[in-house]
Amino acid sequence: MIKNEVVNCILARRSTRKFTEQQIKEEQLETLLEAARWAPSGSNSQSWLFTAIQNKDILLKINELVREGFQHWIPDDDYPGKLGAKASSSREDYNFYYHAPTLIIATNRPNYENAMADCALALENIFLAAQSLGLGSCYINHLHWLRNDQELRNYLSELGIPKEHTICSSAAIGYIGKESNTPLRKDGTIHIIR
Repeated sequence: MIKNEVVNCILARRSTRKFTEQQIKEEQLETLLEAARWAPSGSNSQSWLFTAIQNKDILLKINELVREGFQHWIPDDDYPGKLGAKASSSREDYNFYYHAPTLIIATNRPNYENAMADCALALENIFLAAQSLGLGSCYINHLHWLRNDQELRNYLSELGIPKEHTICSSAAIGYIGKESNTPLRKDGTIHIIR
């Protein structure tokens, strides 16, 4: 395998689930958001919106709304992540964004076939840029799962996220408090036809 700076960054990136309280620098945030803007999008639509939240009180309010939302939310499948999120939301120390000092929420216009794919590509740019800057990151699905929760949507709307946008995903960003283990890669996930 050929290795270079980009490939090494991809191979080194891990999902961070323990962050320090230290806020990232303004220049770092600007770099992450610019990296997101340069991701590919369907027909170059660039119809996404990236909302970065660094206010601790607002993040805690969103966390409380997510906790409340999960109490009456019924998962639409048996994906372990959904079931685990719902179960853990009843714990006293629950925090869906792992206490990261920055949360970037990716939303997109409704009824757009590539909304999720476009935002996922942009978030991957964020994650790789974060890795290159010495920051930790984690892909967070909770806001997507609760995208139809009225109280949560009303609050996000107050923050400037258009009500008509679908919530695709979000990124927890901050300095790494604890390094994550390197997960094994599964065999049988590559098929080459020559």
